[in-house]
Amino acid sequence: MDQARPCTTASSPQSYRPPAAAPGSEPQPEPDRVPARIPGQTRGTSAPDAGPRPVRRHSVREQVLRELRAALMDGSLAPGGVYSAPAIGERLGVSATPVREAMQQLATEGTVEVVPNRGFRVVVRGPRERAELAEVRALVEIPVVLRLAGTLPAARWDELRPLAEATVTAAAGGDHACYAEADRAFHRALLSLGGNEQLVAVAGDLHRRAQRPRTGSPSLAADAAEHLALLDALAAGDLQALPALLQSHFAAPDS
Repeated sequence: MDQARPCTTASSPQSYRPPAAAPGSEPQPEPDRVPARIPGQTRGTSAPDAGPRPVRRHSVREQVLRELRAALMDGSLAPGGVYSAPAIGERLGVSATPVREAMQQLATEGTVEVVPNRGFRVVVRGPRERAELAEVRALVEIPVVLRLAGTLPAARWDELRPLAEATVTAAAGGDHACYAEADRAFHRALLSLGGNEQLVAVAGDLHRRAQRPRTGSPSLAADAAEHLALLDALAAGDLQALPALLQSHFAAPDS
């Protein structure tokens, strides 16, 4: 079963805030190294840096990617903003190369787009695109859950409860980045019960594209509560309430 990444505590190091890109030549890359602040952390907190530490190249890219995804979710990387790999790398204490690699991954996922000679622009998703993503997610995920409903024992659904509760915890703390990971972990585990790995992969890509910074924790709390309500209906075999719960959960966002 998929496990949600634990939310970080208040003792986590302070997050960086990447600057906007400016046209011009890029500096020569420095040796790849990642300070202790790079792994996921609670926003707005601070603690003394433990100093830079060498890590493997693959680990650098993954840590940068994780940090950029968190910055996208908390709004530090704002929709429509253009950011340069060298500027972000300087803030992170790494060369521009792993930042570019991480940004290229985000571009593949449709989160950012390349701006020649400047860097990367965070994609802006308008109401129509968000509605389309919500509709496609519903078309992919709802039939799987309805097919599984009534066929699995209550204990199987209860196994997903810790993942649903992780979304509640993240929502209560207003941690958008942690909520995004916990939300994906819950839906991934839910769909995995269907046994179709290709469907899980496609749904995961759609889910990541649909996620965006929220205006406040109340919307997160409502989404998280729906996870628990879905599990309650599935465990109870309440096939009458389930369709409405699913349609509500996958409804297009209002903002």
